[in-house]
Amino acid sequence: MEITDAKNELAKIKKAINGFRRSLDLDSLYETIEINEAKMTEPDFWDDPNHAQQFINDNNKLKKKYDNFQSLSSQSDDLEVNLELLEEDNDVAMVEEFEKSLDATKKHLAKYRLGMLLNGKYDSNNAILEIHPGAGGTESHDWGMMLLRMYTRWAEQSGFKLETLNYQVGEVAGIDTATLLISGENAYGYLKSEKGVHRLVRISPFDSAGRRHTSFASVDVMPELDESVNIDINPADLRIDVFRASGAGGQHVNKTSSAVRITHEPTGIVVASQAQRSQIQNRETAMNMLKSKLYEREEEKKAEQKAQIEGEQKEIGWGSQIRSYVFHPYSMVKDHRTGYETAKVQDVMDGKLDTFINSYLQWKLSKKNPN
Repeated sequence: MEITDAKNELAKIKKAINGFRRSLDLDSLYETIEINEAKMTEPDFWDDPNHAQQFINDNNKLKKKYDNFQSLSSQSDDLEVNLELLEEDNDVAMVEEFEKSLDATKKHLAKYRLGMLLNGKYDSNNAILEIHPGAGGTESHDWGMMLLRMYTRWAEQSGFKLETLNYQVGEVAGIDTATLLISGENAYGYLKSEKGVHRLVRISPFDSAGRRHTSFASVDVMPELDESVNIDINPADLRIDVFRASGAGGQHVNKTSSAVRITHEPTGIVVASQAQRSQIQNRETAMNMLKSKLYEREEEKKAEQKAQIEGEQKEIGWGSQIRSYVFHPYSMVKDHRTGYETAKVQDVMDGKLDTFINSYLQWKLSKKNPN
């Protein structure tokens, strides 16, 4: 790398960091953290354990935001010093070390920039992701399985913890439905981009005539809610069924567990859990899922009133898809909201979704700030 090029790259990094510095108001952020930590030492702080834990969690997020910025700023300062040394002594080993550090800082900056876009109320929460194949039988069930694999790969590659809460096999192949709990910081903020109908076009492996088929599957994404969120659920509105867990060769679930299905009769919402060892645990997990779905329903009602519906679920079919995956007659994955597309279909199916997620978050930001 030429010194001039290195200076230009570093200048871009510095400019971005200075922009973040202005928007963060570091002095105010640091003061808030200190005030919060002082409150934690007060004698009555743990009188309400749930509130206290939520308070600590919120403050830890502020500390992480502050520390991440300071780390990024420190990296750019170190690059500046190393670049000055390079101007005096253009040693090959020093050049290689500088280029490695520059690349690491650029990646850190990209991740930090993406994180700054996640400022929704529950963006930092864990995510509950459901996959429901549309009409089309075996074709759609197999497509649902392919999406399940895609999200599993993405979660593993991104360092998230993954748990299968519900898994129902398809009659011939694939899945009838699947529910994942994806745990880690900003899991919901990232995955909310995936909510909607996903369309697949390919030569069917189940068609002996080798014809092209179109399949659909719906993906629903909700934040996992903690005890601080109060959702009123009347027990009289619930129908609770117990059934035997099913899975793919024991891969996804404990087959000996007592699975629980809860139907909220006023809304028709159905949730199920079979991942836990006991019926009591599965019931608790299913109730948490129902809580998230009811909260999501209320939020969508508010959005409808403002005519700003986000992630609206439509009929699983033509015209309602958010993304198309074309395997034949050409290779392409295209997001219909952002316009972003790639010909690297296999990469996407192997879990490389970050470019789509980033494009979605940028698109949402541009809608909020059209100027």
